[in-house]
Amino acid sequence: MTSPDWFRALTALTLLAIDPAGLKGLTIRARPGPARQTLEDELKILPLPLRRIHPGLSDTQLFGGLNVAASLAEGRMIRDAGLADTPSALVLPMAERTPPGLAARLAQLLDAQTGHALLLLDEGAEPEEAAPACLTERLAFHVDLSQVPHAEARPLLPAPADIDAARARLPNVTLRPDDAETLVALAARFGIASLRAPLLAQRAALALAALDARAETTDDDLRHAAELVYPARATMIPEQPDAPEPQPDETPDTQTDSHTTSDLTDIPDDLIVEAIAALLPPDLLTQLEKRARASRAAQGSGAGTKRTGNRRGRPLPSRPGRPDGRARIDIIATLRAAAPWQPLRREARPDGPRLIIHPADIRLRRYEDRSDRLVIFTVDASGSAAMARMAEAKGAIELMLAQAYAKRDQVALIAFRGEGAEILLSPTRSLVQAKRQLAGLPGGGGTPLASGLRAALDLTDLARTRGLSPALALLTDGRANIALDGTPGRATAASDAEAMARRLSHLGLSSVVIDTAARPGRDGTLLAGWLNAQYLALPRADARHLAAATDAALTG
Repeated sequence: MTSPDWFRALTALTLLAIDPAGLKGLTIRARPGPARQTLEDELKILPLPLRRIHPGLSDTQLFGGLNVAASLAEGRMIRDAGLADTPSALVLPMAERTPPGLAARLAQLLDAQTGHALLLLDEGAEPEEAAPACLTERLAFHVDLSQVPHAEARPLLPAPADIDAARARLPNVTLRPDDAETLVALAARFGIASLRAPLLAQRAALALAALDARAETTDDDLRHAAELVYPARATMIPEQPDAPEPQPDETPDTQTDSHTTSDLTDIPDDLIVEAIAALLPPDLLTQLEKRARASRAAQGSGAGTKRTGNRRGRPLPSRPGRPDGRARIDIIATLRAAAPWQPLRREARPDGPRLIIHPADIRLRRYEDRSDRLVIFTVDASGSAAMARMAEAKGAIELMLAQAYAKRDQVALIAFRGEGAEILLSPTRSLVQAKRQLAGLPGGGGTPLASGLRAALDLTDLARTRGLSPALALLTDGRANIALDGTPGRATAASDAEAMARRLSHLGLSSVVIDTAARPGRDGTLLAGWLNAQYLALPRADARHLAAATDAALTG
């Protein structure tokens, strides 16, 4: 038995082989594995040469352009050809890492109608890790192979001769008069605002009819095309239409308005709507919210890790390099490097230009920027901590939150007590929201230290995928008594806490352990050693001094 997801993937690939220029391409969401590899092997049925590209692709490699180094060496203008000059199927692995600039250029290439197709290999692990929306919107199909077993991933595609025949029949296949209106109304019921989706569904329906050797589309073609194109674009689950009410006699104008309104709900067959709705992910609205939140994440100019770029930040000394369409040439530095050699070069080339510049003279601009820092406050809210210094710990956290806000850092808040941990505040710059969560922080129960560390570990991984530099401020007495699985027991709890702390230490992030015990001692220092973190004792300083020391420890 073939998996429905695998069947949809094979159908999408078959239609793309029939009309690659019209359907634009395919998004394949799956980590590297046997199922994805089997589908990649079948890409050879596409009638276009396959070109594998990288998210770091430069403008010169994509569109071609002036080769500055070769032009300077030859003394004449030399232009490099780009991938865009020849229609091809561009295969982009790690599509979720595509920078916005490259995504915009690939979208421009698809809009130019030059016969290219694009295949995105989306390897994102979380809903917010996805290929750029400006690209997926332009591609007809989106398939998810993450749940397809290897045994069911069999290459059951039509024969190449059948695909060639369908491609030859495609220009003569036509839509019925109402097909376009039906597809648009169907898209509206699923909250799809872009007209690209109905247009792509039309092309898919035509390709299906051509594959079955028919001269005109049918209702089955529309249903099948909508099932392939619409589910990945849906933003709402369609509501069931209300039962029709008896229509009183109205004036002609009113009758016309009611007819126009009912068109949007009456034209699509309810069976088609139900078939598409069955393909929607169960957590559709949650995924949309997470993607929107990820798109709003800040990307730079913060207090986190240093990174070198060529667009913004603090200027650094220029370095020799080769222009590739992304880096900017430092004209002054280039002339300064070439100036000492001009007399010798003029003697060697008496008929050359007055200023002779070699490729080795070119200097490129460099800048240093800092990623945003995320300070993860992980607070022990157990009974022992609440009885000891919880009020003072809250005061210290509020001061540290204020400092983080002043530096435009992002903050997150995790509390652990009872049998587990909870993220009370997702990464944010809202100081008011953070204070509100902190004021309502309850106390009591056991000390599930390992669960708190695991929550901090998960949040650290997520922050790094968003380009943030995480730092950890852990407030606890270090006396764990609840294991990772929620069962009581000091020995198991300490073992689990040590394992999670050592995993965090391997990440190499800045961290500090603030001992909130009434009598700080061995537990806190031991935990700081596992984490490779700095150790501070709360009773030895007031909240203001403690906040300043914590900030110094995290800044390093």
